[in-house]
Amino acid sequence: QVQLAESGGDLVQAGGSLRLSCVASRSDFEIVAMAWYRQAAGRQRELVARIIGDSSVNYADSVKGRFTLARDSAKNTVYLQMNSLKPEDTAVYYCNADYLVGVNTFGSWGQGTQVTVSS
Repeated sequence: QVQLAESGGDLVQAGGSLRLSCVASRSDFEIVAMAWYRQAAGRQRELVARIIGDSSVNYADSVKGRFTLARDSAKNTVYLQMNSLKPEDTAVYYCNADYLVGVNTFGSWGQGTQVTVSS
């Protein structure tokens, strides 16, 4: 199983920036996609950004132009650069990875990192 460890969550003022990191524990499984999701209090978990391979990235409309997702495959790490943060970005951010074991695809989740944006 691939284990994911997130870091970088913090309390920041509106307009500020944060960078989240997610490191995957194993390099012997092919990770085909990695993503960041978030879940605000009382709301469903939602996709923030997802990268397939090393360069194909999709973003939620709410973060386009403010967030950037990048992947360093050599380090099994994905980064989420978050700029121009808004109070509505406050949530627990979860890293997700889809990986292959043989011909089967599995998914893993990290434990989450809290991002709080004050107004």
